[in-house]
Amino acid sequence: MSAATDRPCEVGWFSALCDDDYEYLGVPDPGLQSSFAHCRDITLAAESGGLDNILLPSGYALGIDTIAFAAGIAPQLRSIKLLAAIRCGEMWPPQQARQLATLDQMLAGRLSVNIISSDLPGETLASGPRYRRTLECMKILRTLLEGRGLDFDGEFYKLSLPPPRILSDPGPAPLFYFGGLSEDARETAAQGVDVYLMWPDRMSAVSEIIADMTARAARHGRKLRFGYRVHVIVRESEAEARAAARTLLSHLDPTVGDSIRSKSLDSKSFGAVKQVQLRDSADDEGYAEEHLWTGIGRARSGCGAAIVGDPDQVLAKLKAYQAAGIDAFILSGYPHARECDLFARHVLPKLVHGPLSRENL
Repeated sequence: MSAATDRPCEVGWFSALCDDDYEYLGVPDPGLQSSFAHCRDITLAAESGGLDNILLPSGYALGIDTIAFAAGIAPQLRSIKLLAAIRCGEMWPPQQARQLATLDQMLAGRLSVNIISSDLPGETLASGPRYRRTLECMKILRTLLEGRGLDFDGEFYKLSLPPPRILSDPGPAPLFYFGGLSEDARETAAQGVDVYLMWPDRMSAVSEIIADMTARAARHGRKLRFGYRVHVIVRESEAEARAAARTLLSHLDPTVGDSIRSKSLDSKSFGAVKQVQLRDSADDEGYAEEHLWTGIGRARSGCGAAIVGDPDQVLAKLKAYQAAGIDAFILSGYPHARECDLFARHVLPKLVHGPLSRENL
């Protein structure tokens, strides 16, 4: 095993707060619809399976509220981190800082934040100013969540405030995770985030993005860690895994798939378009490269590919990403609780893993 894959990686899962859980893609199942109880069960399954982190996504038109869910589930958790998604600009940043500080206290320091720079409901803002607003939000949140007073004079926010009372002692803020492939997104990440997230892509493209983002961050005197968001389908044999992938799509009406993809506010983003291009360039069975299957993107905007194979093949794929520079994985599968259990039993014990530290690189 190489030194790159000998170091621990963070292994997380996904709780389907945005109506994104299926037995068959594109076929709604009332038992899998987003609710507090259903998403709680996914989160508890991830914790009992030994995973390090769980992403709580955010969508305006879909599912349930992220922060409200996080506050409800926090007292029931003992070890897993929560990666709570926030859409920058939806809330006044000082109030959001107090909200996140409260969550972090409830979780005994196990909160991370997934920064989203999407348009707000009912608003369309050009990419440049939208990402500049996002960077300002991150600077404000980081200052306050480190327990420091704020004197900020920006393009979008002009604020002079003390830190939230419960953060009167300075310390590391929760880690900021963030993804985006456009030029504006990359520059925002280089200046303001801790963990740069990628959606599925060919291994060569993953390496190219890591190299580019490492250089960009260095120009700002910073270092980044890297995360990879991908689905997974693991079975005892490769044949069974590939059959499970085909079964997942066996009831999909293409027009329903198109409708599901278009519901997301981010369906026209640069990253979402790249996922479509990856799917369009795949082989006749939907594989963009060995064990990377793009069929999920036929009924999902955003992250649209899965690692498919037996336990050793899935493990090898994850280790290859880790060797390329990935420090954290956010995985998912359908239905989420069942696939989480399969992954936790068959793959996770073979990985050296643990949560990412808040300390500086």
